[in-house]
Amino acid sequence: MSSSSGQSSVSFSIRKGGLRWGETAIKTWLRICTLVSLFTTVAIVVLLLAESLGFFREVSPLEFFFGTRWVPLLNPSSFGVLPLVWGTTLITVGAAVIAIPLGLASAIYLSEYASDRVRAWVKPVLELLAGIPTVVYGYFALTFVTPVLRTLIPDIQVFNALSGAIVVGIMILPTIATLSDNALRAVPVSLRQAAYAVGATSYEVTTRIVVPAGLSGVMASFLLAISRAIGETMAVTLASGQTPNLEFTMLESIQTMTAYIVQISLGDAPSGGVAYQTLFAVATMLFFITLLINIISQWILGRFREVYD
Repeated sequence: MSSSSGQSSVSFSIRKGGLRWGETAIKTWLRICTLVSLFTTVAIVVLLLAESLGFFREVSPLEFFFGTRWVPLLNPSSFGVLPLVWGTTLITVGAAVIAIPLGLASAIYLSEYASDRVRAWVKPVLELLAGIPTVVYGYFALTFVTPVLRTLIPDIQVFNALSGAIVVGIMILPTIATLSDNALRAVPVSLRQAAYAVGATSYEVTTRIVVPAGLSGVMASFLLAISRAIGETMAVTLASGQTPNLEFTMLESIQTMTAYIVQISLGDAPSGGVAYQTLFAVATMLFFITLLINIISQWILGRFREVYD
């Protein structure tokens, strides 16, 4: 008996030691992955800031942030970034106007009204839009959206902000619909049943109970989708062109910050010059805009999050 119990304790000790060794290896690997992610982020920020400081030694920050003319590649050059910011704003606001109502309506339908069978078909098809390459959206804008718009608005240019806003709105639609649907479905069924018990209609339950209860997740989905719209590159470049301007119209060609980065990355400016350094200045500005939106999104999630037992 003593020999048998001794062997079992030894085997248990070996298994326990092996388990501990495996746990240590997994923790070490996870720690390495975390450090690599942090190092990559820090390296990107340091690179952007270092190159941007070199740019601002040659160009006044006042001219960059408040100038209204963006001509960095020609003489006389001008480095006012406002036309790029305005182009990005047009695309982002236009896409949000299209995607937010459609995305929220889709989420409400899938969460509150669709049967399980319909939901099983509609939601994967909706999410499929997120998997289409952005360059395909760009060509879709050129070959379908813009021709349709030109039949309705003859004065619209081939490259225009409206076409870019439409395709970007289609792109961010699955983000809003999916995240909002998850937020609404997280609302406890007991809240719905309590509302029905006091005589509320289905519309009242949706608009006065479910949507307000899931508002933090819904708002976060809006901000995350807007962040993607701000950072969209290829679809906007193909659909909206490369003409930076401050025109208050969506019928003409514009240029966004991401489209300009693509233009410089293709070799339009010699490496090392001030024109080349504008790439990093614009990228830094884009980085901090996106970071600010993500911070606001996290704040909204923490501030308005509902906790249910």
